[in-house]
Amino acid sequence: MLSNLYRRWMVGWETALTTRDENRVVRPMEWGFDWLSDFIDGEELHAAVERAGDDPIACEQVMLALNDAIVRNRETFFGYRRPGDFRLETRSPLLFPTNVRPETLRRDAALKRRARLGKLQAAQFLRFTSPVRTPYPENDLVNARWYPAPVAKRRDKPRQAMIVMPQWNADAFSHNVLCSLFNRFGISALRLSKPFHDVRRPAELERSDYAVSSNIGRTIAACRQAVVDVRCCLDWLEAQGYEQFGILGTSLGSCYAFIAAAHDARLRVNAFNHASMAFGDVVWTGQSTRHVRTAFEQAGMSQQQLYRLWRGISPVSYMRPFADHPKRVLVIHGRYDLTFLPEYSEQVLAAFSEHGIDFVSKVLPCGHYTTGETPYKFLDGWWLGSFVYSAFRDLARRQPRGSASHAEQDEPELVQR
Repeated sequence: MLSNLYRRWMVGWETALTTRDENRVVRPMEWGFDWLSDFIDGEELHAAVERAGDDPIACEQVMLALNDAIVRNRETFFGYRRPGDFRLETRSPLLFPTNVRPETLRRDAALKRRARLGKLQAAQFLRFTSPVRTPYPENDLVNARWYPAPVAKRRDKPRQAMIVMPQWNADAFSHNVLCSLFNRFGISALRLSKPFHDVRRPAELERSDYAVSSNIGRTIAACRQAVVDVRCCLDWLEAQGYEQFGILGTSLGSCYAFIAAAHDARLRVNAFNHASMAFGDVVWTGQSTRHVRTAFEQAGMSQQQLYRLWRGISPVSYMRPFADHPKRVLVIHGRYDLTFLPEYSEQVLAAFSEHGIDFVSKVLPCGHYTTGETPYKFLDGWWLGSFVYSAFRDLARRQPRGSASHAEQDEPELVQR
């Protein structure tokens, strides 16, 4: 009886949180082959795109073939040339909100006013040009807020760093508290702005719509760019003398983080805050992507079609390479999650068990959005923080300071780890 009451209460609360933003836009379904033109390097595939024209059946077959090519040639697709323009930028941290609720706009205005008056403490941001280019220069200038651990906190152990990737449509302050928490453990952090998010968001958008949308190719390209940006951040950290690395991803960030870890063995500590096996399943069934699903339904598509059309950016396609290198993994999911349905998170756990991955599973008694509400955010933070602390502590014991090997490169090189 009480459990049913609690479930109904939680589902109601979760639904209220996912429906309060009124600036979600239903955009027309597009194939987006142009966003992947640099990868469509075979004459046969180029010709197939030309032949397909506006025929939806033919276009679908070409996009399916392209996904097959991405998975088959994953090291090329997620490979990159190391940037040569890494630099730290000091500026006032601003909110870059994605909703237009009055309280959010008031907070945004207050921060901007304090910045103009010089009353906002400046922060450091790592900036560099992403090796994956898009039509938006602002998006291609990567942004990661830098949280270096105090020297006193990291004495007598390897230099350790986490890359933190918040959820879809996160503002620029989301997950910053976690970065400060890691600093207390002597772990530095780079809070990475995902493609099309906060300062990288094109001026034409209120929300970070281009990261996940009904444009199939653009959504794939955004994932590719995010994964490559993570790997570039690791290159910069190595150049600063860091030896041990981890990544934390929430929601969409967890998908990006998983694929990055599957392609880069340097990521030994992995925390996935809400996870799923298939990108298409989440978009089709999740409450927060109803507007994206509507566009696909209007185009006559099904969930199974979308599953296959986004196979190239789904964790299920990279489970084997993820398991090929030793790592510690935490997976957190919500029992009442209406965005990443629990059954999809349980598929991740089953796959980890099948592949012999060293993982810890935690289940929150809440949903997706309610994870950010009191008291659940404190439980979530405790699990994330304690796992990262213990995983790095154990890693330091097995791999003492100065034992990690890495090579700094003066010239850009093609990286296909």
